[in-house]
Amino acid sequence: MPASFFGIVLGLAGLGGAWRVAARVWQLPSVVGEALMLVAGIVWALMLALYAAKWIYAREEALRELEHPVQCCFVGLVGVATMLISIAALPYSRLAAQIAFAVGASFTLAFAVWRTGILWRGGRDPGTTTPVLYLPTVAGAFVTATAAAALGHRDWGQLAFGAGLFSWLAIESVLLHRLYTLASMPAPLRPTLGIQLAPPVVGGVAYLSVTTGTPDLLAYAMLGYGVLQALLLLRLLPWIRQQPFAPSYWAFTFGATALAAVPLDMIERGATGAVAAIAPYLFVGANIVVALIALATLRLVLQGQLLPKAATSSSTTAKESRS
Repeated sequence: MPASFFGIVLGLAGLGGAWRVAARVWQLPSVVGEALMLVAGIVWALMLALYAAKWIYAREEALRELEHPVQCCFVGLVGVATMLISIAALPYSRLAAQIAFAVGASFTLAFAVWRTGILWRGGRDPGTTTPVLYLPTVAGAFVTATAAAALGHRDWGQLAFGAGLFSWLAIESVLLHRLYTLASMPAPLRPTLGIQLAPPVVGGVAYLSVTTGTPDLLAYAMLGYGVLQALLLLRLLPWIRQQPFAPSYWAFTFGATALAAVPLDMIERGATGAVAAIAPYLFVGANIVVALIALATLRLVLQGQLLPKAATSSSTTAKESRS
């Protein structure tokens, strides 16, 4: 049970959130969004139980993952996924949402500070620098901001948004330096580039959550940068797909669903023109991305290859990272 499997929850909950806004903006069936949130909650509970069992029955494997230069950052998704489930539960039980948020935000903050403190010591192989570095601080802070605002704590959400924004800008400069100047990224690591789409659009969702009124220039700018990242990933898709399908491709889904949610949030706040024109295409695209990856994952499950594939991918990634 790799921690990266929590990315499945992010994709499902992200799409559920987009459908919730689409139901309000376009009067689409609200049951679709709620069904997606329910499935995300079930998957989250299953993943959490399996991950806890891993620490009980395979502790050495869990510790190796925590110390791995790439796989370690996926552990931060435990808290991020829990906060997304708090948003999913909010319409049904505020108490359950508050508990899930408190647990998820506390874990996210503790893990981000712990892991970033290790990174600040230096001595890291530049070849292991991938977009997974965004997960502890950037994804964690932006989702914290969104969930805090949903629960009525907009001021705390604004603090979290600031932490995520400046962490994103700092980490992206390091990542782009690695992509521009070092050797080509090994095939097993390439699906992690899907995470590159997430910061501007997940940040856009967070920004719209902690602000009010008609969307301003920053909201448009973050959406525009997100569209650029999506186009770059489409350009690189043949190169990325040299790595056969594995659950690591869920890295694309959180950014894709947030890319669909941002223009919907902006339309709900009064945006028209270009945003309204591209919103349907981005929404349809997000649904296609999640559906294709979900179907491919189910195929691995039916073939009994899901966990072996993940184990092989993790082992290969470790060897590539060390080299």
